[in-house]
Amino acid sequence: MGIMYKPEECAELARRAAESVDLGELPRSGPGGYVLLWSDEHSIAWLNTWWEARDTGFHDHDGSAVGVYVLAGRVSNEGLPIEGTRRVGWYGAGESFSFPGTGIHRMDHEAGAITIHVYSPPLRGIGHYEVVDGFLRRTPGSPDEASPPSPALREALGVG
Repeated sequence: MGIMYKPEECAELARRAAESVDLGELPRSGPGGYVLLWSDEHSIAWLNTWWEARDTGFHDHDGSAVGVYVLAGRVSNEGLPIEGTRRVGWYGAGESFSFPGTGIHRMDHEAGAITIHVYSPPLRGIGHYEVVDGFLRRTPGSPDEASPPSPALREALGVG
């Protein structure tokens, strides 16, 4: 499989990739989307643009660590809490964060957020989490599709 990057190394790769992005050249129509920057045996990177607010819902990265760098706007990152208080981190332009491949989290993007996400090993899939008939359910998803919100899980957790 080769080298796997640690979460903080993924965040540094995302920061370095951001140096080559010209924000003025990005198309600004529709809700936004994502563009593949690279994919190799060690990592995969996506440039995400969200012109409308977007909640990723709670999801996992099927064992891939992630590093995120914010180029513009604001985003939040929140792990899936089982007990205690919620821990939500907010990040603005020029800031980064990382998350282990074993974690479950959700991100909330304010309208206009632009981020780079680097995953290592390369993302193979995404698990989406939701409450169905009173049980937490994981639904596997493709790595190149946006993850859906988890409204019932957010309600069960008291997430506004």
